Amino acid sequence: MPDAATPRTALPVDDASREQLHNEVHARPSARIRLPALVLFVAVLNDGVSRETECAHLQRLPGQQGLRPADLRGNFLRLRFADHTVKWERHTEFTRYVIVQPLPEDAGLGATEPELLQGLVVSAEWLRAIPGRTVAAVKLVMVNHELSDPHAVLALGQQWLGGRTVVASLLGHGHSMVVTNFRLQANGFERMLVIAPPGTSETRAGRISQRLLELEIYRLMALRGLPVAKALGPMLNEAEADLVDVTAKLEARQASASELLDALIHDAARVERATAENAYRFSATQAYDTLVRQRIAELREKPIPGTQTVGEFMQRRLSPAMATVAATAARLASLSQRIERASALLRTRVDIATEAQNQQLLAKLTRGQELQLSLQTTVEGLSIAAISYYVISLLLYSGKALKALGLPINPEMAAGALIPVVLWGVWKATQRVHAKLHGGGAAGGA
Repeated sequence: MPDAATPRTALPVDDASREQLHNEVHARPSARIRLPALVLFVAVLNDGVSRETECAHLQRLPGQQGLRPADLRGNFLRLRFADHTVKWERHTEFTRYVIVQPLPEDAGLGATEPELLQGLVVSAEWLRAIPGRTVAAVKLVMVNHELSDPHAVLALGQQWLGGRTVVASLLGHGHSMVVTNFRLQANGFERMLVIAPPGTSETRAGRISQRLLELEIYRLMALRGLPVAKALGPMLNEAEADLVDVTAKLEARQASASELLDALIHDAARVERATAENAYRFSATQAYDTLVRQRIAELREKPIPGTQTVGEFMQRRLSPAMATVAATAARLASLSQRIERASALLRTRVDIATEAQNQQLLAKLTRGQELQLSLQTTVEGLSIAAISYYVISLLLYSGKALKALGLPINPEMAAGALIPVVLWGVWKATQRVHAKLHGGGAAGGA
């Protein structure tokens, strides 16, 4: 077998992100849990909380003063102590802390709502000082017990949870049982109980705990879109009513284009702002809901007759909320498209009105040109008469001068006889000028 330390010679240079992407599958390994065990899970929103702040909090644990922010670059860190482990795991919106420790002796099956925080290996002050805002907190107890009689085991689990109504199922088609009531206690935690037969491996116990805890945090993160969707309801109702009013006025021509355009701009701005503010929340809700469905499928639940399974309980309560979020997101997108269509109709109306105004303006310009041409023709006729008058006057004075010199000529008769010739000559000269101007215009245009 080739040595793992042998330098690579048969491959091109790695892509910059190859190693990171390859190791992503190993980034968050499941814990190995020896039963019986207490698993304490706390998830906090990390908006505004830096890794340095979280590192400083982890440094407060015994023996962790040498921890550095660089140790948290991989978004996953498991700290091992003599009798427990503390896992830190950072995600896009939340950070979760998981403490795995031996179960206190008086907290096993047979107990009724046992107190678990008193036997916690980390202090309550350390838990309370975790940076961020709590979004989920679970006390998961995992114990050994035979599952040959599921109903008897379920009764013990129900007693452990205080005798209230519970949801439960056999996991992995029967290799373990989960019992919970999804109720938030006064101390801020909810409780889950996993019962597995003796001999359950530590890796299986770790996978069970990881799936159940991920199921709960993803459920709560998915539900964060529900208050947003409900808050958008009044704004969407108002915007839709405004749009109906605008389209009605547009159809009935009851308002000017400027008034309708102002109303559409106002509605479009509100919708676009709501979309920009909440698009990420809606898409994140959809992604978290998909993860919830995947985790439920991975549990491979087998129902216990007379008891609702975890998946059924969750889907019946989660599905309406997810449908509300999806409907609100679709309603927001639809409203944006409807506003865009109304704006297109209004633009068409404005374009038609503008076209009519342009046609009227062109008609006025054409009429003006016709009047100008008529006036020009009249002026040209008057110009021919005036020029002819001056030419004949010059001829008359010339004839009088010649008569004064003794020539036998009648100036008035000569001038009268030359009037048609002068008129024809002036008219022809005007025609030649027109021909030169038109010829010059055509040549310049060519």
